[in-house]
Amino acid sequence: MKKILFASVLVCFTTICLSQDVKYGVRGALNVSNLDFEPDATFVNQHRNGFAFAGFVDFGLSEDVSLTTELQWSAEGGKDESIRADYIQMPILLKLSTSERLSFMAGPQIALKTWKNNDGFSTFAFSGVIGAEYMITSELFVDARFSYGLTNILDEDLTDLEAKNHVMQFGFGIKI
Repeated sequence: MKKILFASVLVCFTTICLSQDVKYGVRGALNVSNLDFEPDATFVNQHRNGFAFAGFVDFGLSEDVSLTTELQWSAEGGKDESIRADYIQMPILLKLSTSERLSFMAGPQIALKTWKNNDGFSTFAFSGVIGAEYMITSELFVDARFSYGLTNILDEDLTDLEAKNHVMQFGFGIKI
């Protein structure tokens, strides 16, 4: 019975995905990021300005709902060199359109650190992402996103401090 149910769900999901609109694209963004420390940092913790670059696939599930997956490189952390970390991230965002041009999105994001080895940062990080997208034309868009770390990004074996990334992104992209 489980095999039949699994096969039915797989066939339905595949049929839905294949019958809907799929768009590809690229996106660039300006990051404003910082770290939230627990307990509070004993030093001046200034934000870091950086960039993010991504390629994405947007699966249209219906006229008003889509699922977007991205592969993104993002410069995050604080301004000081010792608390900077760069990541390859994969956000998976459920997007709800409120009009032809405006959409709101939310979802989880997994990140893999691409910075130095043995720098005090953990290898993986998880975040939650919310945002909005505005279509300028049928292909060009601007968006704003906020991601907040759900896991400690510092290596727990090296310090008693906890730090979580929070990032505001202002992006521009094109859908093909």
